[in-house]
Amino acid sequence: MQLENNNYHIQGVQITDLCKEFGTPLYVYNAAKIENQYLRLKNAFSGVNVKIKYAAKALTNQAILKLLRKAGAGIDVVSLQELQLGLMAGFLPTDIMFTPNCVAFEEIRQAVKLGVTVNIDNIPFLAQFGAEYGNGYPVCIRLNPHIEAGGNIKIMTGHKASKFGISIDQIDEVYEVVKKYNLDIAGVHVHSGSDFKSADAFIKAADVLFEVAKNFSNLKFLDFGSGFKVAYKADDHATDIEELGKKMTAHFKNFCQSYGRELELWFEPGKFLVSESGYLLCTANVVKPTPAATFVGVDTGLNHLIRPMMYGAYHSIINISNPSGAVQPYNVVGYICETDTFGTDMPMAEVKAGDIIGMLNAGAYGFSMSSNYNSRFRPAEVLIYQGNAHLIRKREVMEDLTRNQVEIDI
Repeated sequence: MQLENNNYHIQGVQITDLCKEFGTPLYVYNAAKIENQYLRLKNAFSGVNVKIKYAAKALTNQAILKLLRKAGAGIDVVSLQELQLGLMAGFLPTDIMFTPNCVAFEEIRQAVKLGVTVNIDNIPFLAQFGAEYGNGYPVCIRLNPHIEAGGNIKIMTGHKASKFGISIDQIDEVYEVVKKYNLDIAGVHVHSGSDFKSADAFIKAADVLFEVAKNFSNLKFLDFGSGFKVAYKADDHATDIEELGKKMTAHFKNFCQSYGRELELWFEPGKFLVSESGYLLCTANVVKPTPAATFVGVDTGLNHLIRPMMYGAYHSIINISNPSGAVQPYNVVGYICETDTFGTDMPMAEVKAGDIIGMLNAGAYGFSMSSNYNSRFRPAEVLIYQGNAHLIRKREVMEDLTRNQVEIDI
């Protein structure tokens, strides 16, 4: 989003015009930002055979999936529904990695029938997979490297107490299962969480993974998940992707040389690709001065962007309508009958009722985690692509809330 002549725009499309046309609250995504993030990551690892698998759970709209497929990405999915959405968007089964957690084994069977890469993260399922498929279907193993790094504990997935992955302490059991069923291990996977600021956590995870990977002779790829940190405010330290690319490329090449052949290097970014592309636009319903603070109450809430309440996540908030107004602190709150605070003491240009308010970095885990709490409608979504605004999801209406309810005589 850029500010020119006191007006915010994306690719020349004025934000206030979008709100007039589509209403608020409204999710807006900048396609050019997504494409640039993909190319930046791809170029950072140009020295190896890198495959980028977009973590679909971040944002599953078909238009976004198709955009990333066109750019050259594959896709990482965590449910059969995400898998189906990927196929609908045109991804081939060979483009799709299925990484479920605590699902019924029937989902694994369905994924095998569809021909996608299956990533198993527990020993009982690995043994069941072996009993049913032997070495007739290649499989990936997800490890828990016992690395505590990244941001909020709720998004750390590689520490010892995490439910994700097979503990590195159980690796001998893994070897026994693989040997017993002669499993075809195509890949080894680690994902330690989100918001890593430096390459060190990836290098540390790589050392764990390499030590395991050398024991499998038929590998096709090594998968390092993601966790790249993006900047949520001006003084944030985002992951230096170019530095990471240099260090990981050299480290990976050394391993491949010792392994005896070149493997593919996989990453599964979600937030990195789509977070900064997205904006949640809303309208100020009321400006409410109190002895404690001045509240700006807006026409959205935790039902549309739960990250601040769930993770304590910071999202910059700006006044789209009055960008040059005098700056003062506000508590920006939602319209849900819960405490749903988007920001406390947020410095914003003076706000009046009716102003358009923009929440930044809302492309990842915004709409995809939205709900109908308080029986509120979910917002429309718009993609700015090649200088034009495209409606990619309609705003919900009352019929959407009642569609699956069944009437009975009372």
